[in-house]
Amino acid sequence: MAPGLIAVFSLFFSLISFGQGQQGVSIDKIIARVDNHYILNSELEEMYTQYKAEGRAAPEKCQLLESLIINKMLLAKAEIDSVVVEDKEVDGELDAKMGYMVQRFGSEKNIVEAYGKSIENLKSELRTQVKEQKIVEKMQRTISGNVKITPSEVRKFFNSIPKDSLPYIPSEVEIGHIVKLGTVTREQKDKLRQQLLELKQRAEKGEDFATLAQIYSEDLGSAKNGGDLNFAKRGAMVPEFEGAALSLKPGEMSDIVESQFGFHLIKLIETRGAEYHARHILLRPDYNKGTDMTSAIRSLDSLRNLIEIDTLKFAKAALDNSEDKETAESGGLIMDRNTGLARLTLDASMDPALYFAIDTMKVGDLSKPVAYRTEDGRSAMRILWYKSKSEPHTANLRDDYEKLAQIVLSNKRNNALEEWFKKAQGDVFISIEPEYKDCKVLGLEALANDI
Repeated sequence: MAPGLIAVFSLFFSLISFGQGQQGVSIDKIIARVDNHYILNSELEEMYTQYKAEGRAAPEKCQLLESLIINKMLLAKAEIDSVVVEDKEVDGELDAKMGYMVQRFGSEKNIVEAYGKSIENLKSELRTQVKEQKIVEKMQRTISGNVKITPSEVRKFFNSIPKDSLPYIPSEVEIGHIVKLGTVTREQKDKLRQQLLELKQRAEKGEDFATLAQIYSEDLGSAKNGGDLNFAKRGAMVPEFEGAALSLKPGEMSDIVESQFGFHLIKLIETRGAEYHARHILLRPDYNKGTDMTSAIRSLDSLRNLIEIDTLKFAKAALDNSEDKETAESGGLIMDRNTGLARLTLDASMDPALYFAIDTMKVGDLSKPVAYRTEDGRSAMRILWYKSKSEPHTANLRDDYEKLAQIVLSNKRNNALEEWFKKAQGDVFISIEPEYKDCKVLGLEALANDI
């Protein structure tokens, strides 16, 4: 096993979104197999091409192939060990990714033109990727999630680094934010309600509910299945949805239901003990049109005043009020996605909007409400807190303990993964095309066979 397993493994996750389309991909063929999972030449070429398109130095193709084989091994072992993920998790991630794509390209029409595929085909491909990603992540947590480190291990690691080889740490900042989404106007809500009422009337007159869901529902995960949400346990859905669904008899349709996800028209299929099976049609507000920021600004101004007079701590205000749930749990602090730490490198890699916002602030300052666009494309406002800034320095144990601890933890998890892969190789069949026999994938020389 190559020593940089986690680095290789991360290649897969860094490229698990759509790249620049399918143009220029070589004629497809199978180049490797792991049990019943196959790796196509197009997958390898797409990974390589995407690196080039993003202006990054592309790893060797052998390294990319190894990352794909590692991924398939985890999937194969997950099947053997019965590791699964809920459809609800996949659907949530799929919605977020599709929302990001719409934001990036401007509209679904532009996405279709860019990829030369229908939205439904793209959703289907992306859903498969997302599901595999979720299973692989869960499998990885199963393998190395319980790995722990001690302060003495961190100290030992730091002392093992030659003093003249200690890394130079650039300036880093801690920034928190509290986010408030814009309020959808009554006019837009009334429009969505009316659209769903019209769809309900069409279903009552005999049109197939599932077909209507396929055409109109904006729940990207269930629409292709006619709005089918499968069986859900009580408590799995948001209260508004569940309350409406459980008040129905099989075959009945609900009134229009509003939840945090939008507006639903629900049809109950059946109940089974503590579970129920329903379809729905979901229409979402357009957060780029008809969004009122008045309430968001007023709420943030109020919170800002309370924090400034020390009546309310920023972390508590973020936890209780921020509508960015990912950062709310950390007291509003924005995390570096690569390290998982609340320290952001103050350089060109930072989000430009954030970089220019704090450029006019001092440590300890709270900003006034500023416009913000969430990752899934919704319009919002936020206040920023410039918590701290470190000066550039040579790494030391006092100031950089968290960063050093992350390295030690990664190394230890790497070792756990390597041990797992050594054992797992005997449980799965791995074969690669002879043209890649020199790659020595997973440190083995005897993998090359006819597939």
